[in-house]
Amino acid sequence: MVENSDTNFGSRREAREIALGILYAADNHDQDLVDYSKNQPVPPEEFVSELITGIAGNVERIDTIIDDFAEGWTTKRMPAIDRALLRMAVYEVLYRPDIPTEAILSEVVTLASEYSTEQSSKFINGVVANIAKEERTATH
Repeated sequence: MVENSDTNFGSRREAREIALGILYAADNHDQDLVDYSKNQPVPPEEFVSELITGIAGNVERIDTIIDDFAEGWTTKRMPAIDRALLRMAVYEVLYRPDIPTEAILSEVVTLASEYSTEQSSKFINGVVANIAKEERTATH
């Protein structure tokens, strides 16, 4: 069946969705991201933990880059869900060169479409695509 051939994609998709929930909730409760993640009833899987600790450890750089590319917006002014989506995608662009840009964009746009607005998904796609173009071209 098709589901079996997409096992890795599906598990990454689920992991991103779980990470998004943790990012969003920690932000809304004004709690430390790593502490919030560790206090989940079920310990997050490895990819979720990597996303959370990676974002937490690099959030200042990630936010600075987002702010540079998000014309007219700063991460502080963005809706929490959009901020979480951008942080997750930009972390992957910057620190996970093994994940193709197309996969990152596809996932973040899908999640934005499900959890935010159509305008947000277009905005997030544009910001992440431009960051990826600059950051991934500059390093290769």
